[in-house]
Amino acid sequence: MDIHELIRIRKSVRSYLPKPVEPEKLEKIFHSVRLAPSANNRQEWRFILVQDKETRRLLKTAAANQSFVEEAPVVLACCAETDGRYMRCGIESYKIDVAIAVDHLTLAAAAEGLGTCWVGAFYPDQVREILHIPPAIEVVELLTLGYPKDPGLIEKERLPLEKILYKETWKR
Repeated sequence: MDIHELIRIRKSVRSYLPKPVEPEKLEKIFHSVRLAPSANNRQEWRFILVQDKETRRLLKTAAANQSFVEEAPVVLACCAETDGRYMRCGIESYKIDVAIAVDHLTLAAAAEGLGTCWVGAFYPDQVREILHIPPAIEVVELLTLGYPKDPGLIEKERLPLEKILYKETWKR
């Protein structure tokens, strides 16, 4: 499957089969993640892979009680070990770099027949406590991973290209 097809089929999954993800698939996915680009090649992303049922239950609570967080056989805490560097444009590089790595992860997972969901509704301090994350490490995102209960495609509602793409200047 080519990259365009992977982008087309990737979807946010909020209902998972109770089937573990094979270690070889996880390793293959993370080999793709580590190839993601990063500012100054600093590779500040760090991931905590959680498969323990009780820890996933605790993470569900930290994620505003979203049940699919506990249901997913894998939950990833997507973090950054950062020196606080800002890019010249004024944005902290770790925020962009972790997002790029997570996007690589979602596409690599889709290539393996797995589903993912970005979880932005969570309490970082609770996640930090549950997973014993040191204060110097930034907790950026949670991501669920597993086999979707419904592997079917969904139609994505997206703005038309002419609404998002400007040519040469902002002026149309």
